Amino acid sequence: MPLFSQNRRLDRINATAELFDKYPHLQENARTFRAKPLVDVDPKCFLYVQQREFAATTPADDCISVIGSDDATTCHLVVLRHTGSGAVCLAHCDGSSTWSEVPLLVQAVTSLSSVSNDGRLELHLVGGFNDESKTSHKLSHNILAAFQKQKEDIHLETCCITEMNDIVVDGTHRPVVYGIGVNVKTGDVFPSSFIHKGPAEQLRSARTFTGGQMAEIYDSSRGLVKIGPCEWSPNLDIAFWLSQDDDTILKYLSTSPMAEPPHFVQHMKSTIQFLLEHPDSDELFPGAQPQLYHRTEMGDWERVVKS
Repeated sequence: MPLFSQNRRLDRINATAELFDKYPHLQENARTFRAKPLVDVDPKCFLYVQQREFAATTPADDCISVIGSDDATTCHLVVLRHTGSGAVCLAHCDGSSTWSEVPLLVQAVTSLSSVSNDGRLELHLVGGFNDESKTSHKLSHNILAAFQKQKEDIHLETCCITEMNDIVVDGTHRPVVYGIGVNVKTGDVFPSSFIHKGPAEQLRSARTFTGGQMAEIYDSSRGLVKIGPCEWSPNLDIAFWLSQDDDTILKYLSTSPMAEPPHFVQHMKSTIQFLLEHPDSDELFPGAQPQLYHRTEMGDWERVVKS
């Protein structure tokens, strides 16, 4: 079924500019969203989603109140929620496999909504900007087109993407909103940024850096973060990057060198260092089992060590 907005069927579009021209209320909604102040989130009730990851849960979750992600430049952040069950999913999409990823997000929410007959699926899209290579434009179009292909009716509520998420600072285009959170209990979606990006931040970054595809990282039935098992081959050549200056790393390892947050280069270096320290991915997953993390009484994520 097609996408809807304000209970009207959206026509298929060839570009985001066409979408915003045809449906000016989406422009207004985007302006309202990007004007919202950043919301501080308590890390003790928070789950961070990295690039090429998604997580889904329901309001009954005792471990998580907010799911969030940030550091999105050309990437897009996707929130899909069922208004009846309250089941919600947040994904950080980079265009690696959009057409296969979108059905995973729909399935994650609908599978948690099977007991609810009432309600509808609502979609919130945030991310991208007017980058020179038009990477954001392509991803915006593909995500919208992929949701148009789903059999479920999906209602587009927030569309703060590409042109509508763009600002020029000192002559350089940048995103206005780099990160968002969604309140699992209320469904409220808001701009935010996050310091705590665990658990297993470097391992998860390494998985993406080495070509890992979109992965679901949370088991809401058990309140567990689940990572891997991941596979990569030893590659000592990547040590080359640790000796390069910031501009070189930005030029070759980013889709948007002029728009990255200040910590991008250090994040890349720490990920590469992790891969050099763990050339054999098998050692991180004894018995080819995933790493599991649970929430402690203090609110921290702690690895579950099987005896």
